[in-house]
Amino acid sequence: MALFSCKPKEHVYDSTSSKKQKEKHFSLTMGKFNRLLKNGDMETKYAAAINYFQKENYTKALTLLEELVTVYKGTAKAEEANYYFAYCNYNLDDYIIAGYQFRNFVKNFPNSVHAEECAYMNAYCFYLNSPPYSLDQTDTRLAIKEFQRFTIQYPKSERIEKCNQLLDILRGKLERKASENAMLYYVMGDYRASAAAFANYVKDFPSSTNTEYYSFLAVRSTYLMAVNSIDRKKEERFKAAVDSYLKFIETYPNSTYLKEAETVYAGALKSLEKYTNKQS
Repeated sequence: MALFSCKPKEHVYDSTSSKKQKEKHFSLTMGKFNRLLKNGDMETKYAAAINYFQKENYTKALTLLEELVTVYKGTAKAEEANYYFAYCNYNLDDYIIAGYQFRNFVKNFPNSVHAEECAYMNAYCFYLNSPPYSLDQTDTRLAIKEFQRFTIQYPKSERIEKCNQLLDILRGKLERKASENAMLYYVMGDYRASAAAFANYVKDFPSSTNTEYYSFLAVRSTYLMAVNSIDRKKEERFKAAVDSYLKFIETYPNSTYLKEAETVYAGALKSLEKYTNKQS
């Protein structure tokens, strides 16, 4: 059962008379709600909370359910009260609290008919909190972790296909961030950072269309790091450039970037010659 609402809000111009009527109605309604909140019995409050929820008045439903989830703890009604409570927060766009409530629901009611749905909604709340790729991606990684947990826990769920679609989107954010960070280091001339960033990109996103190119840029970055190093570190880093090249051609023997990689390799070998000559 899907309890979240995607219904668009309409904006309608009110005449002065209409506004006064609505204000009067609002005042009466709030008076009735406040009396219910202060003096109503739990059964009446629960029925009202569900009614408010169904009418998409999530704020009032939430206000009543905040009390009810505590009062009903350990009773037969606790499960449904907590279920609606989580969805109230979700429909009010408070995805951090909603995710927390969905997680708690699964923990407290693992055998509920709603457990699978709430496990998915927990991950989905992290997905909704995932920011644009250029910002911190902590929630993106948490969303990936929770979707992966869901697919392991419910491998036959009808939600698996949707999970995989959302996982692709989330991983795409991480890939783009890693790509742009690596290229930024490279363009700025921070070759030590770019060599590490390109190597990490290749390790983390092996199926990317950029993998071969970034593997080559890792080789070039390692070589340029050696060129720009202080003298006492040059030999070690030119050797690292040679090793990086050898690993590259082993992985991509017919690479489009083979000729450029060989130029880097030749430069590294030539630079190493003077250290060999010094030792001999």
